[in-house]
Order: sequence, then structure tokens, then C-alpha cells
Amino acid sequence: MPAVSPEWILLPVFGHLVWIFILFVMVSVKRMQATKAGSLSIDELAHNGREPEQSRRWARNLDNQFQVPMLFYALVALLFATEAVTAAQIALAWVFLLGRIVHTFVQISGDNVTLRGRVFTINFAALALMWLVFFYSRLAFL
Repeated sequence: MPAVSPEWILLPVFGHLVWIFILFVMVSVKRMQATKAGSLSIDELAHNGREPEQSRRWARNLDNQFQVPMLFYALVALLFATEAVTAAQIALAWVFLLGRIVHTFVQISGDNVTLRGRVFTINFAALALMWLVFFYSRLAFL
């Protein structure tokens, strides 16, 4: 079996960063559409935090990308620092990324909180498993 290149785990990290940039663009586009349509003034957005529905969902999802995913970034840094990147970690990182992307589409498409919770659980479980595998490999000697 060929050795796993630790750099491979950077691909889902890069994918998530690209996803965040896409979400920034989408929030901006939705806000510009709302101001052009007259349903939102720039002053209302800047000073009152008023957000029309068409951009609110995108903005909320963008906020979500700076919550649990930060635990993902911390873990990837630890995996590199301790030379603990494995094929399992890479596979789980991809599950996490795909779960974040699916979560976005579920969140922006409607109010199906049950489905959104299930998708969140999948990517959260992938991240939790990544952490467990990491701690087990580091603490197995105890």
C-alpha cells in the first residue's frame, strides 16, 4: 500500500476555503440584488442589521463556516505538527467538507431543520471521529 502524503489533507482544507469565498460572493450578490430591488437600503443593512430573506440564509450559512470548521483547521494543524496524517483522516476530512457544502444547500433552500440537523450531524461526526482518531493515536501509549 503506498504511503499517504500528508499534503493530501490540504485538498479538503483548500476546498473549504474556496467554499467560504464563494459564500462571501453570494452574500454580496444577494445583498446587492436586494438594494437594487428596493427591499433593502444600504443604510438599513449597515446600521440596523436588517437582512432580507434572500441574503439572510446565505449570510447565516457563511457565519456557520466560522464555527465548527475552526475545530477542523486546528486539527489539521495538529495533524501536520505531529506527523499524524493518515488515509482515514484524509477520508474523514473529505466527508467533513462535503457535509459542509450539502449543509449550505439545505440551509439556503428552505426551513427543513430536521434535514439540516441530519446533514450537520454527518459532518460533525466526521470531525469528532477525526479528533478521536488523533487523540487515540497520540495517547495510546498511556
